[in-house]
Amino acid sequence: MALKQTITALKAHKGHSPELHLNPNVWCKEEYIDMLELNGKIVFITGGSGYVGRNLIRMLVKQGASVRALARSSKSERVVKELGAHPISGDMLDENGLSTGLEGAEYLIHAAANTSHSGYSAEQNRANIEGTSLIYRIAREKNVAKVLQISTEAVLLNGKPLVNADETTPMPTSWGGGYSQTKAKAEQIALAASDDVMSVVVIRPRFVWGRDDTSALPQLKSAAETGRLAWIGGGRYLTSTTHVDNLCHGALLALQKGRAGEVYFLSDGSPVVFREFISALLETQGIKPPQRSIPRFLIRLLLLLGGGLSRLTGGRINSPISLQEYATIGVEVTLNIAKAQSKLGYEPQISRDEGLADLRTYRDYLARLE
Repeated sequence: MALKQTITALKAHKGHSPELHLNPNVWCKEEYIDMLELNGKIVFITGGSGYVGRNLIRMLVKQGASVRALARSSKSERVVKELGAHPISGDMLDENGLSTGLEGAEYLIHAAANTSHSGYSAEQNRANIEGTSLIYRIAREKNVAKVLQISTEAVLLNGKPLVNADETTPMPTSWGGGYSQTKAKAEQIALAASDDVMSVVVIRPRFVWGRDDTSALPQLKSAAETGRLAWIGGGRYLTSTTHVDNLCHGALLALQKGRAGEVYFLSDGSPVVFREFISALLETQGIKPPQRSIPRFLIRLLLLLGGGLSRLTGGRINSPISLQEYATIGVEVTLNIAKAQSKLGYEPQISRDEGLADLRTYRDYLARLE
């Protein structure tokens, strides 16, 4: 399945971003908002205007935390402010902005990342590696007590199936692309910074989804609506998924109970057939899933030839699918969450069926705004 068009936001409704129409309290599940005493505590979050960041802000504000959010643009500032956070102007390489955000903060949640799956880039290196190094240096200088690093299962992806991976699964010697490589290095930087003074905990969700999605679902919709969506080898391999509510639940548990220097996988529990899940996602949006399938050997040939052509032409000619995309959506990727269950007390708070029903409700909500 080729997902070449990167979409960063849902279609605006009446001149506003859809998420700004939401009551920040509507989407907070009461079952887990009181786990961590955050009332009055200062939490600085990067990536606050992104999909995961917005939902984390809602949770933190519901708990009474004083949330500061790094914002790269006036639009991002408006998003986080309407969610109840105080915007801090700057980006991941802005030392002054990071210092302002971390001044007096007790917690840091590092959720910002360049998530491009198109290949290797200097820009992605700067954001994911240099930016991570900088924020951990400043966090230490500002005496931050605990840091939550939002990582990803992609740190283990190299194009081969990843079956029932747990936290002991070693990182590969080479990765499927720049996203996997830079996120892996960012995670290594984070874990190296953890000690008795500044505790760092890492969570690795897989395939984050749910309402208010400005990442995976818009890309899937675009690919399906333009006829660019096709299954790889029939699409009948397994995948783990992580509903955004379950991610937020796990994030708060990791802040509360996570041990310094430890990594925890998060997911919705049992894996699901990739084709069945993507089809169900599309159907919540009133889109009929495609029937077209591309043989796996042809995809591998395209990856092989495309890589050579890209190098020969200086990136002017590329494969219709990158190895990073293939590693992410073209093979089985399933996770074992036993460690998070036993050490954090993590259990998914929303089932896939509930999440899919929520998406249908959210679509109807947006339709009423038009």
